[in-house]
Amino acid sequence: MTSISAEIPANTPVLVGVGITEQRSQHPKRAKEAYCLMAEALQAAAVDAGSQQLLSDCELMMVPQGTWNYSDPARLIADKVGAINAKTVYAKVGILQQTLLGDACRRITEGEVEVAVVTGGEAKYRQLLADIQGIDIEETLQADVPDEVMEPQAEMFLDVEAQAGLFMPVGYYALIESALRYHQGTGIEEHRDYLAAMYSRFSEIASSNPHAWKSQQVDAQAIRNPSTKNKMLAFPYTKLHTSAWNVDQASALIFCSAAKAEALGVPRDKWIYPQVSVESNQLVHLAERRELHRSVGAEIAAQKALAHAGITAQQLDFIDLYSCFPACVQIYANALGVAEHQDYSFSGAMPFAGGPLNNYVLQSTCRLVELLRSKGVACGLVSSTSGLIYKQGFGIFSTKSCAAGFKVIDVTCETKARDRPLEVVENYRGEGRIAACTVLFQGEQPERAVVVCDLSHDRRTVAYSQKKSVMEGIMSQEYCGRPATIADGRFTVK
Repeated sequence: MTSISAEIPANTPVLVGVGITEQRSQHPKRAKEAYCLMAEALQAAAVDAGSQQLLSDCELMMVPQGTWNYSDPARLIADKVGAINAKTVYAKVGILQQTLLGDACRRITEGEVEVAVVTGGEAKYRQLLADIQGIDIEETLQADVPDEVMEPQAEMFLDVEAQAGLFMPVGYYALIESALRYHQGTGIEEHRDYLAAMYSRFSEIASSNPHAWKSQQVDAQAIRNPSTKNKMLAFPYTKLHTSAWNVDQASALIFCSAAKAEALGVPRDKWIYPQVSVESNQLVHLAERRELHRSVGAEIAAQKALAHAGITAQQLDFIDLYSCFPACVQIYANALGVAEHQDYSFSGAMPFAGGPLNNYVLQSTCRLVELLRSKGVACGLVSSTSGLIYKQGFGIFSTKSCAAGFKVIDVTCETKARDRPLEVVENYRGEGRIAACTVLFQGEQPERAVVVCDLSHDRRTVAYSQKKSVMEGIMSQEYCGRPATIADGRFTVK
């Protein structure tokens, strides 16, 4: 294999250009639609790399699905920036964002392409303002078909979960949160204080991120306690614990081979080396999980990533743990073995940095590149999740090449061998023990309590109650571990 130096093989993937763009126009008709924001971010990435030829030479363009209706968004973007020969890839919701980053690098390593782009973005703030102002705005209609479509293989939810009233992710994650709290032996109020302090720190980090959607620091009590502008959604989560997805944000990353980067004259101080991409794609539904407070897939994937890079979590200069909800942050921190003094996010996390649907990891990776370059010699990690921590991904990037070379590692088979699902029972009648609990809110009022219950013989079910006393009890006392009687999809507590 030819090489550009004794240490760096010619087909080593390098991340040479990143671009982040956002808009805050109060006039929806003047604001750009999503694909235009993505194209703008990609053009900024080429400027960042110092080579416009990277766009014309692009052979692969990958875009994760958003809330827009484009059939082949990569083609719209490619045509706009002059990447007319790029093969287009469309990744449906349910595909890890880390999968796109890792796959782009894999194809470069294997010599399939020399230049690959991953880009994504949203214009939901534009749409929100249009709805508020009663204005009709247009989105480009498209009939193109992508060259390649990546899509998940399984349904994301179980009927028994929906029958209990679980529809939005916030309720699912709040259930996981209760299991985490119970496993740690932490009191309800103490745990709420902990979550509020964690997210207040995120807002502080976001205040120094030039790309953050919200730059104002938020006091812990303002996050912890519900208010008119910060409603309780699913106990203990208020709105400020959840991802801010009504944003106009886009990002783009340009990867190429080391040989291509050298040929185009991309300065070496721009080069960032992807070291490893690890993912677990076993989908185990919430009610099927043996241990609701942890993710076996995340634990296996995290340790494989660190091992390949030859470092420990404590040696990472920058960490960004997927932050759609607090439970995900904590599970990933536990999986990695992050020290208490390390920040869990370098972006400011999704409630404050902004959480464009199915695109945040691209945003955070771009921010990581900026931070790595500013430090000179450094290493950082980004993490991904899909659905309700159904799938887990980790990527490590450094200013130095990896001694073991870049590698994509899929630990799905290992996860399946170690994390076998429980049987989930519908229409169960009998006794159980509460493994997780939350209260879902409608407006400002509690609407129903939902519990996941352990049954005999390695079985589970999900049930609900709309009794006021039960809802008040779950928000003030520890209900996890208590016996319950289940019938017709409802539960009572002994």
